[in-house]
Amino acid sequence: MTRPARVLLDAVLPGLDEHVCGVNADLEFFDLSLAHRRSTANRVVTDAAEAMRTVGLGLKAATVTPPGRDDVGSPNRILREAVNGTVIMRTGRRIPGVAPYVPVSHPICVVRMAVGGAYGAIEDRLGPPYTDDEVAERTERISRKACRAVAEYSFRVASALKGCVFGGPKWTVSPVYEGMLKEEMDTGAARHPDVAYRPVLIDATYADLITGARDLPLVIPALNRDGDCLSDLVLAMFGSIAGAESVLIALDDDLEPQVAMAEAPHGTAPSLRGKDVANPMAMFLAVAAVLDHAARRGHHGAGPAGSAIRAAVLDAAAQGTRTIDLGGTATTSEVVSDVINCVRSQLGS
Repeated sequence: MTRPARVLLDAVLPGLDEHVCGVNADLEFFDLSLAHRRSTANRVVTDAAEAMRTVGLGLKAATVTPPGRDDVGSPNRILREAVNGTVIMRTGRRIPGVAPYVPVSHPICVVRMAVGGAYGAIEDRLGPPYTDDEVAERTERISRKACRAVAEYSFRVASALKGCVFGGPKWTVSPVYEGMLKEEMDTGAARHPDVAYRPVLIDATYADLITGARDLPLVIPALNRDGDCLSDLVLAMFGSIAGAESVLIALDDDLEPQVAMAEAPHGTAPSLRGKDVANPMAMFLAVAAVLDHAARRGHHGAGPAGSAIRAAVLDAAAQGTRTIDLGGTATTSEVVSDVINCVRSQLGS
């Protein structure tokens, strides 16, 4: 992480104080700054992954991926592989006081593969370089297991939200490769007949998201790169990525979450360092997501705490406590203070 990202994480951690949320959170910190990753040859990243495998939970600030091929690489990739991450879910939602760019009011969740596909593909170039005869090629792979995980988790999320599983890959053009995900989506629909199901080709999915109003939450299962692109579109549709969080989830053989690592989907924002103007909403929502998963693992009080933090974040925005990126005048500290006071009020702490 960069220093501004760590500052933002530190700013919201009081929300995890037992006297605020009622949950006794014993936190262990790992410095994923670029300098520390370099000095430890990424050992700190693998140590963080090992800790998450042990407790099943993690909360991550934004980090920097250096462009050099011989550098330390992406910590996100290392973490995903080390915890056997299966799916990544990003959720966009309305922020009170912020006008969306398209007619959306209900949450939209993108559930994408965390591994395989275009990321990690084997690439090569053939023929004389920079001539008309040069050809680029790559070999991508996805597994039935990954397709099943994305499809099943999508239906479970849609069931919890009382929403619709919507969208899908380009199975008509790629019936063998991308069709594997569509097969698992169809099978998931048969297992969950109570969940609305509307499979739509990926190109039509983009168009429909931009043009269509929604009367219920949407959950979109996607291939790895499709989901990466869809996430950026979906979060922007709501007017800001501030109302979103990203969760990497490792599923066991029964497709039950074993590790959940939440983070804010925005970048490190080094230009905001020391100005007390960065928006802490997405980081708070990541805290709420971790607490949601802690509740599923049986941690007493985590569920109400997660719900209270999520509600407090949106209530603060509704009351006008918004940072400059959302058209407000509040500082980071003021947003944090209002959210924590609201959590205390809700939980009676």
